[in-house]
Amino acid sequence: MFKFAPLGPQISVYEGNAHDSYVNEEEMDWDDDLVGNKTGIVAPGQTITSVTEFMRGHGTFADGDEVAATVAGTLQRVNKLLSVKPIRSRYVPEIGDLVVARIVEVQPKRWKVDANGRQDAVLMLSSVNLPGGIQRRKLESDELQMRAFFEEGDLLVAEVQAFFMDGAMSLHTRSLRYGKLRNGQLVTVPPILIKRLKSHFCALTCGVDVILGVNGYVWVCKHVKENEQVGEDGFNAESVYSNKNDYIDTSTRLAIIRVTNVVKVLAQYYVSITDVTINHAYDWVVETGHEPTDLLHEDVAEALIQAITIS
Repeated sequence: MFKFAPLGPQISVYEGNAHDSYVNEEEMDWDDDLVGNKTGIVAPGQTITSVTEFMRGHGTFADGDEVAATVAGTLQRVNKLLSVKPIRSRYVPEIGDLVVARIVEVQPKRWKVDANGRQDAVLMLSSVNLPGGIQRRKLESDELQMRAFFEEGDLLVAEVQAFFMDGAMSLHTRSLRYGKLRNGQLVTVPPILIKRLKSHFCALTCGVDVILGVNGYVWVCKHVKENEQVGEDGFNAESVYSNKNDYIDTSTRLAIIRVTNVVKVLAQYYVSITDVTINHAYDWVVETGHEPTDLLHEDVAEALIQAITIS
């Protein structure tokens, strides 16, 4: 039986798009002197190219006339610049990214947020929706009751708005789709496995919603209708900032557990995580009749990875 290793060739399932530069056979004009495996995966010390016209980027070093990798990761090429993006690294933010994060501290007029970056992000009081209207001016009374909106330990989905002088992210939750997270479970995966998609709010065919945070935090939760957060005044504060989970029936709970374990298996074998791969893996689990806990067994996990990578 074919055995899969966590760093096996299935990593080559990365596909390029307009927002990233993961390398595959179609995207990169492979030269005879470049890495022969054509998977875009390199190991520390492995020679990338001996062509002198290429420039060295992050994750590479000069080894005589050759360019070699300093870390294990995916090979990237932008024109003549070669670089290696580490498989295991902190999230590198870009403006417009959707992130799932956790409140770590409440400060005057702001919250400190853990977004899996090199430093904590900041969510300003002026960057959130408050009761009484989306564009309402923030008052001193709002600052006094900041913990009524977000407190330590709360999970939220937000967007990267800007950067401060020290490089810290500035987040905002001004969209009705952003805000506090409830009715679900958090899964942490390497950020490199999350591609920048057109939409990171994914409604799966099994009736479960998945929020794919570009920072590597994935939220799996009960399906939420778009109009549930909108009230007569255009904003239902009780729903957005509530700390109480809704009632979740048994079938939905099982679906959440299945999706959560599917995401864990995909991350374990370094397969890119999208709504397509999750739906495909979930359908395989249902068709084969496996229980949610069966995915934690190595033989079942390997069979799942083989099924979705071959097809």
